[in-house]
Formats: sequence, structure tokens, C-alpha cells
Amino acid sequence: MVTEDKFWEHKTLEQMNDREWEALCDGCGKCCLQKFIEDDEGEGEPTAEIKPGEEVHYTNIVCHLLNTKTCQCTQYEKRTQLVPDCVKLTKENLKDIFFMPPSCSYRRIYEGRGLPSWHPLLHKNKKSAMHKAGISVRGKTVPDDEYSLDDFEDYIVSWPLKDLD
Repeated sequence: MVTEDKFWEHKTLEQMNDREWEALCDGCGKCCLQKFIEDDEGEGEPTAEIKPGEEVHYTNIVCHLLNTKTCQCTQYEKRTQLVPDCVKLTKENLKDIFFMPPSCSYRRIYEGRGLPSWHPLLHKNKKSAMHKAGISVRGKTVPDDEYSLDDFEDYIVSWPLKDLD
């Protein structure tokens, strides 16, 4: 793996190669959570499209493609084709990173906060420290194909905003 040189300490996100970019993902699965966006009028709807100034509410509703035990997408390479509103985080859309939770490694690096102590790159690429810290979605979600859109607001949760160190 690419962890030996601590590339994240001396490269910007834009400078990372594809392998480094993918390795930076902590694998928490929070990006797969449905979000409820409240606009200036106090009205909201579930969406992946979030604009600056809108309030983001996270839910415990997760994409049906996510394996909630491993916190990995079961169709990672085809996810944006299978789920059209799946947001693929790229170097080009980093300026819009505010929709990612505060614990997101991409967001943390972008904001100059570095990797958190539980990050897999700091633990021989093992996710156990992240799961133990309660950062991942493991054991906290319901699949998006098992809820009614009418009850969407009942699924709003605050735990995705947890960001240790």
C-alpha cells in the first residue's frame, strides 16, 4: 500500500495520484447516507445535490449498494450508473466538499486538519480503529429500499457529524 511515505502530509489532494486518492478514503460509509437539505424557506427534500447556504441533515438511511458490515460499496466501479444521484467525490468537485461529513478524510485534508487518529492509513490499513471509535455506519443504518419517503424526516440523526480529533 502507499502508506509508507505519508503522502497526505506533503501532497495536496490535487497532487495525489489515483492510488493515493483512493487510499485516503477512510471507508466509513457516511458518504452513502441519504441527506436532507433544508433551503432558505425551511423546506427540504432528500437529495445528493447540495448548494452552499443550505442546511444539511444526515439520516441513517444508507444506499442499498453499501455492505453495512464492511462499509464498502458492493458495486463501487458501477455505482454512479446504478445510482444516478450517487456523488462521486473527485479532485474537480472538491470546492463543493461541504456536503461531506466533518470526519471525511478528504474534507479534513482539504480544510488542513490532517488525518484523524483512527484513520486506517495510520493503522496498517485496518478499519478496526475507525469502527471502534464509532465513526463508520456499521450497525447504525437502514437500507434506502426499506423506508417510506413520507417518513424521511423520522430518520434524521446527528451521529454522522461526530468527528474525533
